[in-house]
Amino acid sequence: MNASVPPVVERLIEAFARLPGIGPKTASRLTFYLLRGSDAEAEELADALKAMAVGTRLCSICYNITAVDQDPCAICQDASREAGVVCVVEEPLDVLAIDRTGLFRGRYHVLHGAISPVEGVGPEDLRIDELIGRLDGQPVQELILATNPTMEGEATAMYLKRRLEGQDLKITRLARGLPSGGDLEYADSGTLSQALEGRQEF
Repeated sequence: MNASVPPVVERLIEAFARLPGIGPKTASRLTFYLLRGSDAEAEELADALKAMAVGTRLCSICYNITAVDQDPCAICQDASREAGVVCVVEEPLDVLAIDRTGLFRGRYHVLHGAISPVEGVGPEDLRIDELIGRLDGQPVQELILATNPTMEGEATAMYLKRRLEGQDLKITRLARGLPSGGDLEYADSGTLSQALEGRQEF
């Protein structure tokens, strides 16, 4: 511990540094920004964090984040959405990203991670058993595997595909390839291969 910094300040720096994408320098900047600001600003942040901790829970159907007094969540309760199409994602943020497009009108299932032996995350650590139980309990025609195009995301998608073999279920994967506005010369060979394999009639 740095002797020139009070323990309570050091504690907040360490708490910020534990957040994803925040290193020690950014954690220090955030902490000292709050120290320079008004007491009301710091209290508002503290109140928002407390309210989030006590005011949210996981939906008992899809495991997305929902208000503590709203279970199932708003998406699972929405009768206008297609109950027979379920999009499987790794994190709640992925639900926001897909829903923001306005193109998907089905339901979701959040795994809360991806299989990663390096980090000690196995299938039993994810909401996979809950997904299998959900598929047994309701008629689903299509399962969209929307895990990230990473080694962990691919491993998770392959595991789910193997686990669901034999079920009367259409399993699809999000298309991958070249981003809009990108140049071919800057694309890596893996991205180009996926773009060629996923080509469509024009």
